[in-house]
Amino acid sequence: MNTRFLETFVTLAQLQSFRATARTLHATPATISLRIRTLEDELKCELVDRRSRKFRLTPAGQYLVDFARDVIDAARTLREAAGAEPVVGGTLRLGVNETVVHSWLAHYLSYLNARFPTLEVDLAVDTSAALQKRLLAGELDMALRIEGVDSPRVVSRSIASYPVRWIARRDLLAQHSDGLAQQILNRPVLTFGRGTTPQIALEHIVHGIAVENGMRIDQMRIICSPSVAAIVQLVRDGYGVAAIPRLFVADALSSGEFAEIPLRPAPPPIVISSCARADAGVTVGAAVDAAHEACAEYCLGQPGELIEAL
Repeated sequence: MNTRFLETFVTLAQLQSFRATARTLHATPATISLRIRTLEDELKCELVDRRSRKFRLTPAGQYLVDFARDVIDAARTLREAAGAEPVVGGTLRLGVNETVVHSWLAHYLSYLNARFPTLEVDLAVDTSAALQKRLLAGELDMALRIEGVDSPRVVSRSIASYPVRWIARRDLLAQHSDGLAQQILNRPVLTFGRGTTPQIALEHIVHGIAVENGMRIDQMRIICSPSVAAIVQLVRDGYGVAAIPRLFVADALSSGEFAEIPLRPAPPPIVISSCARADAGVTVGAAVDAAHEACAEYCLGQPGELIEAL
């Protein structure tokens, strides 16, 4: 059980306001609501009476709040007794790629700020390949990038999976199965940076589809960019078809501006990993754990077809 969620519940019971609790814990009201709902699911009972116009705990919530305080106190006592309450502070040199920037980075930074108020983050945004080089060179303490780093000097943990789909401007292609592959491959296919795992997988898929449909492989045009914003804008301008996570174009899909193209096979999901040096200190270890917790919390508020915590 996540003691942070218990702390949120106890704070909410004291302040009797989701907004006030969010301000106190440096989070959003939606995040506070998600934590409470997650705790309710785990405890299999309602803690807050949402039918009441005035804030009120349910009888179960009133009964359990004291137990929640006891658990929090016991966890704190256990950490202190084990000497596991080190000071997490100083500067964290954090590198992230654009996939993280356009999804849960803001939530993660707010999470770090609330949990470790003396920790300062020196943020770098770069390609996954560049982040790996900088991490191995000792220029970064931690990186959030596509896939892990294949080195005994680095500990990598999968943190989130982003389902990828074929996306185009709705009026760009005729929505019928006959000739769909030709319609798509006659246009540039947009994807992430060259040499990345998603780009290599996509190139293999595109070549396979071309061969199946009697098209020449050397005529396929795959345009690579590390910038999510650039890819989305090129799709918006009608330049080509993109193989990108649905998360980044969810609003445009809902509005009807973009359409998901039913071409098979679909590209494989993008997997983001946390990467840190194996000899990293307490602060980096705490920041890595916080990244997984913050990402999982973010994913609770997103449909599973957009992003999934690992």
